[in-house]
Amino acid sequence: MNLLKKAGITTIMAGALALSVNAGPTEDIEINHLGVNNTLVRINGKAHYLLMPVQEANDDATVNVLVDGNTAKTIYVRLAKSKVDYTVPLDLSEYAGHDVTLNIVTSQSRSTVREAKEDACWKSLKLSDSFDTANSERYRPAFHHTPLYGWMNDPNGMVYKDGVWHLYYQYNPYGSKWQNLSWGHSSSSDLVNWKHHPTAIRPNGLGYVFSGSSVIDKDNTAGFGNNTIVSLYTSAGTNQMQSLAWSTDNGETFNIYPGNPIITLESEARDPNMFYNKYTGEWNLLLAHALEHEMLIFTSPDLKEWTLKSAFGKGLGSQEGVWECPDLFELKVRGSDEKKWMLICSINPGGPFGGSATQYFIGDFDGTTFTPDKDMEGNVPTKWMDYGKDHYATVSWSNAPANRRIAIGWMSNWQYAAEVPTRQFRSANTLPRDIELFKAEDGQVYAASAPSPEVAKLRDKVFIKTGRTSVTKKPRTFDLPAANDGICEIQMDIAAKKAGKVTLTLKNDTGDNVVMQYDVAANTVSFDRRNSGITDFSQDFPAVTTAPAFSSGNKIGLRIFIDRSSIEMFEKSGKFAMTNLVFPNKPYNSITVCTDKGRAQIENLVIYTLKGTK
Repeated sequence: MNLLKKAGITTIMAGALALSVNAGPTEDIEINHLGVNNTLVRINGKAHYLLMPVQEANDDATVNVLVDGNTAKTIYVRLAKSKVDYTVPLDLSEYAGHDVTLNIVTSQSRSTVREAKEDACWKSLKLSDSFDTANSERYRPAFHHTPLYGWMNDPNGMVYKDGVWHLYYQYNPYGSKWQNLSWGHSSSSDLVNWKHHPTAIRPNGLGYVFSGSSVIDKDNTAGFGNNTIVSLYTSAGTNQMQSLAWSTDNGETFNIYPGNPIITLESEARDPNMFYNKYTGEWNLLLAHALEHEMLIFTSPDLKEWTLKSAFGKGLGSQEGVWECPDLFELKVRGSDEKKWMLICSINPGGPFGGSATQYFIGDFDGTTFTPDKDMEGNVPTKWMDYGKDHYATVSWSNAPANRRIAIGWMSNWQYAAEVPTRQFRSANTLPRDIELFKAEDGQVYAASAPSPEVAKLRDKVFIKTGRTSVTKKPRTFDLPAANDGICEIQMDIAAKKAGKVTLTLKNDTGDNVVMQYDVAANTVSFDRRNSGITDFSQDFPAVTTAPAFSSGNKIGLRIFIDRSSIEMFEKSGKFAMTNLVFPNKPYNSITVCTDKGRAQIENLVIYTLKGTK
């Protein structure tokens, strides 16, 4: 067989048979089409990245990365057929000095090789020493954590060590839809500004890397060394099983335990969440028995050998969807010496306003069994951590200082997460929230989720500050800042007095609006985003969400955080939280306040401009 390269064409001579195929966009990339669905891409040049063109409407192509003829990894990429939406990088640096070939199999329907050669991806493959991650999208948040590029869903493996908050997350580095699940990694010294790191844990022969948790093994119970970060995660292949990894370089890189998997079951279970139980002197683990709508509780002396002790949840709470992402911890009840345990459980679907949401249970835990509190009728009440549509997979950092319990969630909903109007990246995290417990007037203990104190670092200047201001049925309007696309924090106290309802409306010049209403009689706060901007990408996106206000004396205090594509509203002390995505055509530039009748009073209105984060 002779190979003759002429003017970008490779001619393969085999006896009397000659086939001509494209040699690729440059001499550094050689492309051989082997059939209508199979193509070889040979990397002849030297560069840090191969930039791969993506078209989101396509099905995934299987990309087998061959290094010196052996399969190094297999990834799935929606390679462009008729147009390029964006590119994603394949890191070639780890293969420097070796022969790299991509054996690509597509599922796209083609009748001939000639037709296959016309796909847009082959003309747009490019070698590069850099990949542009500049914040160029109009809806990329200014002060919430997002991946630099690609898809993100559940936060997981979160741990605090040596002054650094480590945030791992479900990550697809090869496109902005769910696929190739790995642990992405970011870190922060202040919970506000985030540094991005290389992918921490990648798929292997046991499957994708689903959610899990991390702890500091202070006393070397696992045998990997004192103060090692030990992580458990779900390996998701044909079935789901639990695997272990550990890090001795403060979470930058992980060693995969050769004895994986360490937990196997005959039914689907995922998202291991572990902690050291100071009362029993052993490790506890919660595992979501997803389709059985329950949490399994294990114990272990060494983080490797786990014993199943009990199960919790069958028939309790929302049972409509799968159970996922557990967390369990003990907290004091505000204003008392009472302590209770809080068990977090995310569900999809089955949220109060459709799709995914995060519920929780309050109760007692003896190291093997969780016993939930009951209401006055003897029932276990269903409670929600957030009353918006876009708060899911909420879990907390382990080893947080000063006994703080700080949680963060995925700011989206499985109903439309892959369809929101962004491209190079998808999804953000909520603001970090300090979790506390409080006892309400009904005698029940509830969770309070307030923005962590570190969030105040975002404040730049006081844009508006007023004393007592009366409002009536005639709307009173306040401007919002224009800097950084209108991102801001709004604080206000509302005394409804004789008004039945007090309505706050965010507006812009294109007619987009968000309507938030405090209903005194119902003691609720609602959020209407049906006319908030772009909503037609999903029939499930336009919605009204409602939260219990937990107010008394016809008064309520609010904190509202507006980012480019989200609004988070809190009762001032965190008694309720409501998180909703919005995609306005232009930034909201005013807020109006009015009543349905009578006169109300706004006290202590402050609007802060906010700084974008690094």
